[in-house]
Amino acid sequence: MNKTIALSLCFLGLISLSSCKTAKLSDAVEREEKGEYYEAAQIYRKVYSKTSPKKPHLRGSIAFHMAECYRESNNTSRALSGYTNAIRYKYTDSTAILHSARMLHKSGRYAEAIKQYKTFLEISPKNLLAQNGLTGCDSAIAWKNNPSRYIVKKMDKINSREGEFSPFLAGESYDQLYFSSSRKDATGDEKSPITGVKNNDFFMLKQDEKKQWMKPEKIESGINTEFDEGAGSITPDGSQMYYTYCSEDPESPRTAEIRVSSRSGAQWGAGQKVEISKDTTQMAAHPAAGIDGYLYFVSDKIGGYGGKDIWRVPLDQIGATLPENLGPEINTPGNEMYPYLREDSTLYFSSDGHPGMGGLDIFKARQNKNGRWKVENMKTPLNSMADDFGITFAGRKENGFFSSNRNDGRGADHIYSFNLPTVYVYVEGWVLDKDEELIEDATVRIVGKDGTNQRFVVRKDGTYYMEVAPGMDYVMMGSAKGYLNQKQALSVPNEAKNETYYVDFYLPSISKPTVIENIFYDFDKATLRPESKEALDEIIAMLDDNPNVTIELSAHTDRKGSEAYNQNLSQRRAQSVVDYLITKGIAADRLQAMGYGKSQPKTVTKNIAEIFDFLPEGQVLDETFVGSLSPEDQKFADQINRRTEFRVLSTNYGLY
Repeated sequence: MNKTIALSLCFLGLISLSSCKTAKLSDAVEREEKGEYYEAAQIYRKVYSKTSPKKPHLRGSIAFHMAECYRESNNTSRALSGYTNAIRYKYTDSTAILHSARMLHKSGRYAEAIKQYKTFLEISPKNLLAQNGLTGCDSAIAWKNNPSRYIVKKMDKINSREGEFSPFLAGESYDQLYFSSSRKDATGDEKSPITGVKNNDFFMLKQDEKKQWMKPEKIESGINTEFDEGAGSITPDGSQMYYTYCSEDPESPRTAEIRVSSRSGAQWGAGQKVEISKDTTQMAAHPAAGIDGYLYFVSDKIGGYGGKDIWRVPLDQIGATLPENLGPEINTPGNEMYPYLREDSTLYFSSDGHPGMGGLDIFKARQNKNGRWKVENMKTPLNSMADDFGITFAGRKENGFFSSNRNDGRGADHIYSFNLPTVYVYVEGWVLDKDEELIEDATVRIVGKDGTNQRFVVRKDGTYYMEVAPGMDYVMMGSAKGYLNQKQALSVPNEAKNETYYVDFYLPSISKPTVIENIFYDFDKATLRPESKEALDEIIAMLDDNPNVTIELSAHTDRKGSEAYNQNLSQRRAQSVVDYLITKGIAADRLQAMGYGKSQPKTVTKNIAEIFDFLPEGQVLDETFVGSLSPEDQKFADQINRRTEFRVLSTNYGLY
């Protein structure tokens, strides 16, 4: 910013310095350089209106700087108007196009923003802010059509006509809520030249005996001054509060600093400056005292990735150890701000540099075992096209508060509550053998994309029952000694309703043949019919789930026809099944085809007996017995004998 302002001043030196207009413009530049963006924008606007259209270069420069000041003071619509005029007057800095796209993005005008991002990327194809902006616009459209399950409500009981932001919960039961506000009760009457509103003070409210929030009150202690206080965080032991403090020095640029206040009884003492860095010109703000022993904060200090970055330093080594930048997975060329570390060490922060819905979006990030951060946008309704930031949770519960300037025509921030409704989703089912007989000591293991990895012992009645999470994909496996494993996939929709899903496992025995249901051949031939594909694909899945198993595929016929004919037909049918499995990638040496003709009639199982009440359990369906049945019942018995089976030959394939 300073380099650009300096160039503007050099350019203005070529203009008549004696004119009133030039003096006012110089004053605007001086205010901008100090960070008094609100005041600077007002002056730029007056100067722009008095500058002749016959001086397009000057009007373009004024429009650009006016837009920059409006952007910094969070007036999106006027910032967009300024960038539009700068582009119209062919202002030489192409960032006018980029910021125009970002203001369109923040206004929810995604189609227009996409067009403008693409225009800028033609000039600067590797610009990460433009690339992420383009991705964010596309994502925002999808997220609006598929919101998360969070319920967001504006806290009218807390909010005022002015603004309030950065809430944070405190107390053993999270029954205290602190926030910053410029409401009329805040100390002092002067308006800030940076924001155009009163300076902020800390306010606090408590819950009553019925867990209802009471009326907010200003903290009457040395922590509040006539200057700006905000974005606080209380240490896990409750003894200290770190917060942002901004003073006003008419001779120097506005620089935020971090202060710390100690509690004495129920009162907070006057804040003392925290010497994060020896360079007093570099801002430090938005402190967050983490349960991990670090102080997270925001700074534009040297060594970052552009804009404002998130850093951290051990709480017990502040001033003695150089702060650590959280790196490019967290920080971007944009602004990363308002860090918050949850009790489970999940980091939450806001960013306008990662792909988002517009303005600042709230993100969460977790570190893997290698220390790399995985960043995730919290999506709508927690995020909007406006600025969303300063989130706080009630411990490990999925509820809390955050601040946003959505739906406020003045761009003022207000506090919103959020809550993820408790949804109970379960999966239950049976684990039986292929004949639907009980299995002793069966287990079900479930693995989820969220890291879930649990093992459940099946009840004695063959059933299991477990809780799962909405919006999660799982892989489940049924297992038992003496049986082959079976996998099942379960995708749970992300819906706000209670639900139970049913997943049954029917495990093939290692010690006895298993009938493959729904295998069909052309009449009197060995050609597999298309409707057999589904059943055969299940065999492929079973072999994939049990890679050390080899099997015999056997075909059997009914009592009709000669021994030789049936033997030949069944052998060809078994080979057809083996050939199909080989074409699908199953190794040939894991498969053996055997045709048994009519030499091995089926023995009636409990399951078969329940379906066909004229067949006694344990009865062998040989020619003598089948011949004793009625002609109609003979058809069913012959159908049962015409079958394709598999049995396990070995369980050590590929192990030696």
